[in-house]
Amino acid sequence: MTDAAKLRGDSLVGVGYALAAFAWWGLNPFYFKAVDALPVLEVVGHRVLWSVLLLAIFITAGRRWSAIAAIFRKPRMVLLLAASGIILLSNWSLYIWSVVSDQLLQASLGYYINPLVSMLLGFVVLRERMRRGQWFAIGLATLGVLNLAIAYGVFPWLALTLAVTFGVYGLLRKIGPAESLDGLFVETFLVLPIAAAPIVYYGVAGGDAFLGGTLGTKALLMLAGPVTAIPLLWFIAAAKRLRLATLGFCQYLNPTFQLVLGAFVFDEPFTSAHLVTFALIWTAIAIYSVDTLRGHRRAIAAV
Repeated sequence: MTDAAKLRGDSLVGVGYALAAFAWWGLNPFYFKAVDALPVLEVVGHRVLWSVLLLAIFITAGRRWSAIAAIFRKPRMVLLLAASGIILLSNWSLYIWSVVSDQLLQASLGYYINPLVSMLLGFVVLRERMRRGQWFAIGLATLGVLNLAIAYGVFPWLALTLAVTFGVYGLLRKIGPAESLDGLFVETFLVLPIAAAPIVYYGVAGGDAFLGGTLGTKALLMLAGPVTAIPLLWFIAAAKRLRLATLGFCQYLNPTFQLVLGAFVFDEPFTSAHLVTFALIWTAIAIYSVDTLRGHRRAIAAV
């Protein structure tokens, strides 16, 4: 197989993984709305707990425990995965809170901005080249964020925090040499004591949603494992195969689903300020996407 064919094949597989992950995440609000009566931190705790258990089954089936042990013998790798785990935990907590507090539109804005954050991180950290069209796209997205901040008199910190945390997470997982499954297990295992603390607290206080809840509540909390782990495995597999710019392009499926759900299913107010902001960001997306596609084609032709 030629280098060009291998590059094209890896890219197609990576795009497939990315589209599957972002489509899954785009539909996640239905799940979190189903558990919105429970405390956010308790839901996050179960999300980590059941993810660790599910991933442990995958690792056992794939006979990967020797690879897990090898990771724990590398202090730098453990620190890197601990950092990515903490960032991921923060992102999860904010996102679930945005859904249950009826701020899905702001979460959607954050995930529209995230690809541009990823592009900036690729430029600053990985020295990925930035073209003129990409800089212009970042400028338009910045105007969109400022418009929303001026219109409401409140800085959209939730949107920007979601964008930055997930962008940094993608960067850390890209530069880390751990395989998708192994790295995800280790990072969630490392943050399990932090994530499980609310579960212990509510259990001691007599308000544990799993032990004291209905059969339906128990089933929903156990579903947090596959709901969380499967798309993350797809995302990490995509991140290993794609440039951050290409990965960011695929991500637009997620916030588009969230925007539609927030405005038309969950009846969140979509004002003229939202319209202007999203119009600016969609224009930025169009410019950025065309520029990225041209650059990708030139790269394949050069190979």
